[in-house]
This record gives sequence, structure tokens and C-alpha cells, in this order.
Amino acid sequence: MAKFSIKALMYTGDKEYKPKPDETDQETQEPLYSYVANEEIIQAVNLAIQLNRPLLLEGEPGCGKTRLARAVAYEFGKKYQQDEQKWPYADWYIKSSDQARDGLYIYDAIWRLYDVQMTSQLSTSNVLDTSEIEKIRKRLSDIKHEAYITWGAIGKAFRASQKGQRMIVLIDEIDKADPDLPNDLLLELEEKRFFVKETGEEVKIDPKYQPIIFITSNGQRKLSDAFLRRCIYCYIGFPSTEKLEEIVTARFGDRKKWTTAIITQSVIRFCNIRQKMEENKGEFGKKVSTSEFLDWLNALELNTQKAKDLKSLLEQDNIPYPNTLFKSRDDLEFAEGLNNESI
Repeated sequence: MAKFSIKALMYTGDKEYKPKPDETDQETQEPLYSYVANEEIIQAVNLAIQLNRPLLLEGEPGCGKTRLARAVAYEFGKKYQQDEQKWPYADWYIKSSDQARDGLYIYDAIWRLYDVQMTSQLSTSNVLDTSEIEKIRKRLSDIKHEAYITWGAIGKAFRASQKGQRMIVLIDEIDKADPDLPNDLLLELEEKRFFVKETGEEVKIDPKYQPIIFITSNGQRKLSDAFLRRCIYCYIGFPSTEKLEEIVTARFGDRKKWTTAIITQSVIRFCNIRQKMEENKGEFGKKVSTSEFLDWLNALELNTQKAKDLKSLLEQDNIPYPNTLFKSRDDLEFAEGLNNESI
């Protein structure tokens, strides 16, 4: 396994380290998108790296919290790797039923019990061939029980550290879990170690290769002061019109029909729609997000051929493809009353 030994890591968000338009992940074939980070985000990422603290990201849904970790991993792979290797990365998408240990490891006690029972029958059973019997005995004789353990994102990062790698970890939507989960991770976040209960093994990082941990929260549940104390904090606010134009240019600007004028026009109409929603629903109501804005533009992209077609759609009275922007019956009814004159 290759070592990722760079110590003075620095995230810049520079264009040269971003995915090209229509670039896909070579392993998963999923599309890769250029992430547009402002100075506050860049500074927060680098502080988290320098201080070896998790970076806690908050902001309204669809603001880009989840994509930041992959953007940093992509840049580091391009900037620091000379042999086209990807920067080591792992993610943990929290479910409401998750416990802290799920991020460390999952132990398959049922499989091991099955193996134990099988060994007691080997002398009388003809079901298994010799090679399968040998595999079972090998699994049971391993004092670390490796075959029965599936490592979680944090567990992978700690083990990678022991092999000279600084892995990037995403813990997504930590506020979705039971309130005890963040507090149950305090030992791992502070002392960077944990124990495998079933074997007694201590998994501890090499201090020279600290994992880089990103944690996202939608603010649905207040996190404890003890947990917050261990994090660097960054709130991702709604982008300015200039930043939105930069985001749209990064996503669509390589196509000829997305001229500078049309990009500006699309941003202005979207911002006006969002402002009208805020006036109607109040500051804390659900408003259209950056993610939904990009879905809307993608719908326009897929259903037009030329720049003039895009311009025509953006200038029509009714909002085209409103289903990409509005996610409730009330909002769709509200959208019917909006037109280019009212916004």
C-alpha cells in the first residue's frame, strides 16, 4: 500500500485541481463536479488539517456540505500524488439507527458462531471439502478475527494511519442519529484510538498521519458542548450572486449555449424566486437550495439545443420545470403565481 506522507497539506480550491467538465470517477463511473469554495471554507479546511481537529460543517440542505470532503480528496490526489493514485477516502452516511461503533467496525458474531459449530461437525460431516474446512480453521485461529470484522469509515482511517496514509473521512448528517452518538465518539476524536471489544485489540493512529475528518450537520439537533469543543466549525451560507455565477460556470460553462449573459440571467431569476419564497414563508421556511438550482439548470440544459432556446425559457412568464425547484403542493401553487413581471 502506497504511503501518503505529505505533512504540510494545503487545500486551495484552485481550478487546476478540479475535475474537468463531464469527468467521471474511474472506479464508480459517477460524475465528478467542480466544487466552488469561498475563502472562509478554504481557511476552515486548512485550520482543521493544521490543528488535527474534525471540521464540522453546517448550513441549509443543498448548500454543498457533503461534497466538500470529496473535493478536498480530489485536489490532494491531483496535487500530491505522482502516480495517478486517488487520495484515500472513506464516508459514513449516518442513519437514524446507527451507533458510534458502526463508524468503527461491525463484528459478525453470527458468522463466527456458525464457523465454531461447523468445526464441531467436521469429523462426521462430508458436506465440506478439505479446502473449505481449512478456510474455516484459518478464520477461527486468527487472533485478530479479521474475517469477521468489517471496518467502518473511522476504523479504516485509523488503520490507514498505521500504514502511513492520511485518509479523508466524511461523517454525513451526524444530527440524524441518536443524541448519544456524537458523545460516544469523543474518545476517538480526542485521543484517536478505540478498542475492538471482541478481541481486545487497540486501534490507534500514528500521530504523523492524522485522518482528516469532515462532519456535516443540518442543525436539526443541538450537538453537545463537549463535542463542539473538539471541532473546527464552518457555516456554509447561501452563495452570493457572483459565487452562484461561478458555480454555474464551473458546471455548465464549457457548453457554448451557456454564455456569460445567460448564466447571469439564470442566476438573477433564481435569486428572485428564492427572495419571493423567503418573503412568503419567512426566514426559517424551506427555500430553494443551490442543489435544486443546479437541478433546474440541468433540466433546462437537457431540453434545449441552442443559447436562444435557453434564453427563451428563462424569459417566459411561468417558471419552466418547476418540479425541480419546488417540493410541496403549496410551493407549486405559490410558484404558479410567480412570473417574470412579479419577480
